[in-house]
Amino acid sequence: MYAVIRAGGKQYRVAPGDVVKIEKLPEGHGETVEFNDVLAVSSKEGHIGPGQGAVVSGEVMDSGRSDKILVFHFKRKKQYKKIFGHRQPFSAVRITEIAFDGQKYAAPDMPARKPKAKAHAEVKAKAGGKKSKPKTKKTAAKKGTGKKK
Repeated sequence: MYAVIRAGGKQYRVAPGDVVKIEKLPEGHGETVEFNDVLAVSSKEGHIGPGQGAVVSGEVMDSGRSDKILVFHFKRKKQYKKIFGHRQPFSAVRITEIAFDGQKYAAPDMPARKPKAKAHAEVKAKAGGKKSKPKTKKTAAKKGTGKKK
């Protein structure tokens, strides 16, 4: 099951459970978004139909700025060079449901996140043990006093 949607002037092929980076949305983290501009819908492999009346729902997972793109202008023989960068803002949306023709295809629930394990040194320090210091290698520099005979 998948659908083709239009968002931010671009087209995306999405399925329930997919995370898609699209143009920046005004909605914040955790809010629900509906895409009504559905171009095509496929309920089974090999069959595709028009997306009239279909609705794709999603949840905003994250927002940020993508990698920097360098824009470089150059005119040969004229001593002209100009460079500047650009970072495009995006919103990461997880597709939760595709609904059309009275059918709903929902994404499976997200697994609960496990807390990260603490660093070994922090656990040892909290338990009352000594905090380990990084070992440094000491090297003695020998200075030559004269020429060899």
